[in-house]
Amino acid sequence: PDLTGREKFALGNVKYNISRIHVTAVELPSASISLLPGSGIKLVIGNASLTIDMNWNIRTWMFKDSGRGTVHISKVFVTAIFSTPLENAGPASISLTSCRTTSGDVDIKLNGKT
Repeated sequence: PDLTGREKFALGNVKYNISRIHVTAVELPSASISLLPGSGIKLVIGNASLTIDMNWNIRTWMFKDSGRGTVHISKVFVTAIFSTPLENAGPASISLTSCRTTSGDVDIKLNGKT
């Protein structure tokens, strides 16, 4: 979905819109899944990266600008625990019990015109 909003700064309001958000690359060089006896599943992802392309525009009382942008997030680490109740009745289910995510670097490049 598009991201639209308004931020207040000392010199006035800034309206922004980020649209056409597309994930263009995902790298998972280190990922593992293990069973936790009697409780569920552990997912560990290490040193992952993600690249996103988008359109952006901003507007203030003084100027407006728009263009294309790329966001590259790297050194992403995720540890998630899922519980899997062992009930015989009803459909199988899974729920997220805990999740920890960290990211190391975020590189944002905006290309635009005035």
